[in-house]
Amino acid sequence: MFTRHLICLCIFSGRREIMIYWILLALAIVSEITGTLALKWASVGGGHAGFILMLVMISLSYIFLSFSVKRIALGVAYALWEGVGIVLITLFSVLLFNETLTVQKALGLLVLIAGILLIKTGTRTVSRKAEVRHVAG
Repeated sequence: MFTRHLICLCIFSGRREIMIYWILLALAIVSEITGTLALKWASVGGGHAGFILMLVMISLSYIFLSFSVKRIALGVAYALWEGVGIVLITLFSVLLFNETLTVQKALGLLVLIAGILLIKTGTRTVSRKAEVRHVAG
């Protein structure tokens, strides 16, 4: 009985550890979106505050991304970071800045989403042991 609880604890601990890296990736995506929207806001009259916000948020985005790729495959992390960022920036640009969403743009976003899903499903998770062996060996 003790062994079963110990195994469950180890499995949960591993999932919790990897979840932190996914949260860091989500923070990287949110930071990138905020920074890019601040860039647009500053360029249409937001002044220096918009540029400062952009600089801070884009910097945070790269910091969060660099930590997330410690346990998330680089191709997956980058595809999600850029892809989800592009999709949400496009949608927010339509809502906040009255930009147009043409049929071509919408189709492009759908193809992008399909590509992200293919990259994610085609990538196996790197175990912590394999990562340590690679660094040590």
